[in-house]
Amino acid sequence: MPTQPAIHGVADERFGPVADVFRDNFASRGEVGAAVCVYLRGRKVVDLYGGLADPRSRRPWTAHTPAVVFSCTKGILAVCAYLLVQRGQLDLDAPVTRYWPEFGQRGKDGVPVRWLLTHQVGLPALDRDLSLDEVLDFPTVVRAIEEQAPLWPPGTAHSYHPMTYGWLVGEVVHRVTGQLPGEFFRDAVAGPLGLRTWLGSAGARADPVAWTLPPPAEPAADPDPVARRALTMGGAFAFPADDAGLVSFNDPTIQAAGIPGAGALSTADGLARLYAGCVSEVAGPRLLDPASVTDATVVRVRGQQRYGPPDTGQRWGTGFLLDSPPARPLLGDRSFGHDGAGGHLAFGDDTYQVGFGYVLNQMGGAADDRANRLTAALRSCLDR
Repeated sequence: MPTQPAIHGVADERFGPVADVFRDNFASRGEVGAAVCVYLRGRKVVDLYGGLADPRSRRPWTAHTPAVVFSCTKGILAVCAYLLVQRGQLDLDAPVTRYWPEFGQRGKDGVPVRWLLTHQVGLPALDRDLSLDEVLDFPTVVRAIEEQAPLWPPGTAHSYHPMTYGWLVGEVVHRVTGQLPGEFFRDAVAGPLGLRTWLGSAGARADPVAWTLPPPAEPAADPDPVARRALTMGGAFAFPADDAGLVSFNDPTIQAAGIPGAGALSTADGLARLYAGCVSEVAGPRLLDPASVTDATVVRVRGQQRYGPPDTGQRWGTGFLLDSPPARPLLGDRSFGHDGAGGHLAFGDDTYQVGFGYVLNQMGGAADDRANRLTAALRSCLDR
């Protein structure tokens, strides 16, 4: 019988149920190493971690262990976009070509910026095969996107853009600010808030990254060729793992490149503090004003995607996953954030003034409910 790992950190008495579920995820849900953090009205009320950051060496998970958080990265970029809106530097309903003229090739000239964030632009996968070296070079992927024709008339359908979202939104940030998305995030968000969250090599990082373990055996992968190309950038890397069971994003080279839609590294505290800063005062005025949150939480797309698995209830705002029962229930209509492959989850809610972050290294399968159980426990504590 495996030994239950020690759980470290603190949780206010009111949030004992969150601690109970976190502990039970190790006992009954196959958790290997993980951390969960919650801020309420700018104050940290849950900060728990436990297990192994790297089972190969038995390295323990610490309060400062970052993990690859996959698509939680998309929420980070959405925060950056809304900051530019608030500064008057970006109009989400203006054509992309106002900021990025070369994007307008092959029928993309009338596409508004917002459709880049709502998965409606028709560019989830590229026709061109790219090598891994090319994918790790930001300008090369940008040029390939410029040359790509949409896979459907933009705005007429939606389909999740698992990787290309990062370059689509990231290049708009780059054109507006002159900084790559990881650099802008570091200077405008992570630095001022003191986040242990990084996108690429922009910023110092002392603690070793958690070693991500592949999900348990699953049924055959989605046979849709577009969905597979979208996840792997046309086969440039395996996702989530190669035939030997090695998760591609454990590669330090990929981590340093900061794949802009899936490659951020963060602690649970970093993600929770980010979203806490969006909905409350943490280290100065809140990042996102109520008007931005109102705009971000309008449901823009829902229902069956053009490519990929059957609809399970996801609702998408502008750049953010919204409260989406039964697949991903959050706290309510003012919740916005993003989950990440394998089970990561981060979100904020300005009704409750909550920031939540959960990171792990044992990727879950299709039926994984670890994050949803933590969210349900948090909801029960807030509603008492």
